[in-house]
Amino acid sequence: MTQGASAALAAPPAAERRARAPGIDPALPFYPLNIAVLTISDTRVRATDTSGGLLADRLVAAGHRLADRKIVADEIAAIQAQVRGWADTGEIDVILTTGGTGFAPRDVTPEAVRPLLRREMDGFAAVFHSKSYGTVGVSTLQSRALAGQIGETFVFCVPGSTGACRDAWDLVLAEELDSRFRPCSLVGQIPRYRGVCP
Repeated sequence: MTQGASAALAAPPAAERRARAPGIDPALPFYPLNIAVLTISDTRVRATDTSGGLLADRLVAAGHRLADRKIVADEIAAIQAQVRGWADTGEIDVILTTGGTGFAPRDVTPEAVRPLLRREMDGFAAVFHSKSYGTVGVSTLQSRALAGQIGETFVFCVPGSTGACRDAWDLVLAEELDSRFRPCSLVGQIPRYRGVCP
């Protein structure tokens, strides 16, 4: 048998390779999550909060439930109180924060959230920066995006610009928070969905 022939025998058929490609499987059920949105800003109010509004609109359009939406100042104590309060209810599956992840003097979201995490999700920042690089280039270095778990609640901290929120949702979170995404999604790690989603 030639070397080329043995390599062809070892490779899986094209149809099998396509079946294993990551993506949404429309044949699977969608399980909605309870998601809260926190905008961290000294200046925004609901009428001018385009970033929080985009996240809220996107998650509802995807079929999830907007459990709550708030705006707090760039203050460590205020951020921690709101995030911890939501996580402690046991009713919020995911918290999305927008704002305070840069290098301006008042940007303190990572300093506020990181001490609350029992586990950090290093891969989120890596994937977010990879996707963000495609839209803003090396400016993505100015974001200290962060994710992890407080108890059983997942927390994702993304920049305050509307474009960054769009990148975070459309290019990362929309799929990772969709139970139909294969090979796996975070939905399978939500307590009430364990055993339902891989």
